[in-house]
Amino acid sequence: MTKLAPVLSAHWDEKDSFTLEGYKRHGGYTASAKALTMDPDAIIQLVKDSGLRGRGGAGFPTGMKWGFIPQGDNKDHYLVVNADESEPGTCKDTPLLMANPHVLIEGCIIACHAIRAKHAFIYIRGEVTHVVRRVNQAIADAYAAGILGNGIDVVLHIGAGAYICGEETALLDSLEGFRGQPRLRPPFPAIAGLYARPTVVNNVESIASVPAIVNNGAEWYQSMGTEKSKGTTLYSLSGHVVNPGQFEAPLGITLREILDLAGGVRPGHKLKFWTPGGSSTPLFTDAHLDVPLDYEGVAAAGSMLGTKALQIFDETTCVVRAVLRWTEFYKHESCGKCTPCREGTWWLVQILRDLEAGKGTEADLAKLLDLCDNIMGRSFCALGDGATSPITSSIKYFREEYIAHLTQGGCPFDPVASTLFAGAGA
Repeated sequence: MTKLAPVLSAHWDEKDSFTLEGYKRHGGYTASAKALTMDPDAIIQLVKDSGLRGRGGAGFPTGMKWGFIPQGDNKDHYLVVNADESEPGTCKDTPLLMANPHVLIEGCIIACHAIRAKHAFIYIRGEVTHVVRRVNQAIADAYAAGILGNGIDVVLHIGAGAYICGEETALLDSLEGFRGQPRLRPPFPAIAGLYARPTVVNNVESIASVPAIVNNGAEWYQSMGTEKSKGTTLYSLSGHVVNPGQFEAPLGITLREILDLAGGVRPGHKLKFWTPGGSSTPLFTDAHLDVPLDYEGVAAAGSMLGTKALQIFDETTCVVRAVLRWTEFYKHESCGKCTPCREGTWWLVQILRDLEAGKGTEADLAKLLDLCDNIMGRSFCALGDGATSPITSSIKYFREEYIAHLTQGGCPFDPVASTLFAGAGA
């Protein structure tokens, strides 16, 4: 069993963990005070040495991203924190902000000092009103205490709830007041980001991990995780499990270990398929229970770690119906800027609806895969790629279940059906 080492979630069980007093009781804002006395380049090197990788999905080294910001250019620099958590199954940043918003504010102070920025923007989706209120209160308390406003300012920006704004350049357009659509790159945000100025865009968890690194050092952080995936991270476990929730653990833990901590799959049922990093990542099955949940281990097994959203589905779930629901989401959230995604996701939904209803022929599966092939790598941003992942992987592992829909004239998991397809997932 991997030893759990809570860092971000260490004090979430305390009633006042989200308050300034509760945060300072455990050394809150000592890291930012220390960092402000350090040379900015030394902070960037410290984060590089720690091995911290972006927690938003791509896993790009955080310190390296900070290092891309040009210095001595006499331009304003900006830090933008992506709190637009929108992918189905992903729910790690929201509880972090509810339980301890001050750790993000402190991380913003440190990051701003490192990249020579005076302004940080936290971009959050408007639907999570309770989180918005909590973060706003934390920012107000930090200003009242004199922690903010002395050369570094933090602004909370409330988005309109578009999934596409989780893509960093679409987020920047939205921040500027434009329609949220991805930008052509280059130039990259580090050169021309917010207001055409050098900008770092990081995930909430990435920035929130920085204060502990400043306080404890790079070697301490490197002691957790795997060779190339350092530190701890938040795994979001949901679905058919006894105790769903957030589990903070070193990178490299397996789903089998996390399931043990969560009480396992619900009694009387068995695991059928699961997502390692949210609905935009290729599915895994029970054959992947022991895959190390780090960036390299999951990639080697044919998927992506993504946002570490572990959605668990047991044998009562129709994989075709689940994939259809996800695809409907991506079709709805496509910004429409590029043809492969705008038109492709629409056609994916039409074919999947027919297949789920038992219409069509086996040739439609080939057509579905051909559509995915024409979207993958050809869309303007990663939304199109993500829409294809659950489709191609589900056909790979559960082709017989798709065929069963056709041979039985409908979903074999429908409660009105006379029989349940026993070979699903076999």
